[in-house]
Amino acid sequence: MWMKTGNMPDKNLIVIARDDDTTFGILHSRFHAAWALRLGTSLEDRPRYTSSTTFRTFPFPQGLTPDIPASDYANDPRAIAIAEAAQRLETLRNHWLNPPDLVKVVPEVVAGYPDRLIPIGPKAEVTLKKRTLTNLYNQRPAWLDQAHRRLDAVVAEAYGWPVEISDEQALTHLLTLNHGRVAAEGVAEDDDDRSEE
Repeated sequence: MWMKTGNMPDKNLIVIARDDDTTFGILHSRFHAAWALRLGTSLEDRPRYTSSTTFRTFPFPQGLTPDIPASDYANDPRAIAIAEAAQRLETLRNHWLNPPDLVKVVPEVVAGYPDRLIPIGPKAEVTLKKRTLTNLYNQRPAWLDQAHRRLDAVVAEAYGWPVEISDEQALTHLLTLNHGRVAAEGVAEDDDDRSEE
C-alpha cells in the first residue's frame, strides 16, 4: 500500500521508494508475486519478501524499469494501462478497508500529516478491526479477483505475453529476461573498465 514520505517505516517493512502507479501495479501483479515466492526467503513456515533476491532481481517490462523516472514513460500506453488498473485496485481496496459509512475523516492537527480516519461508533470500530488486507485477500471476493485479473492482463501485455500465460511460463520468461539483463550489464561494465585504461 502507499505510504506518505514523512512516515518512518519499521525495519521489517519493505519500502519501495517510487511514487507512480505503474510500478505499484507491476509489483502487485501475479508475476511479481510468483517471482517473490520463488526467490524470496522464509520466516519459519511463512514466505518472506526479501528485496535483495526479489525486487532487485525482478525484470520489469522493458522501458518501465525502476531506474527510469516515471515521467519518462508517462505517455507509454503500457504504463497508462497498468497505472489505471492499479488505481482501480487501490480504490476498491481502500473502499473496503475504510467504507464511508463506517468512518469519518478528521483533519490532523499537525501540519503535513494526513487526515485521520475515525470509526463512526463502537460497532463500526469492531467491524473495521476485521477489515485488514490479510482478511480481504483470504476472503478474495469476486470484485478483488476481477481487479487483479485486469491488472495481470495489462502487465502481461506490457511484457508482450499472452494474457492467459501460466505462472510457470511467466517465471521462465522472467528468468530469461533476468539472465539477459545481467549479461548486458556485465558487458557494459566491461566496456566501462576498458574505457578507463
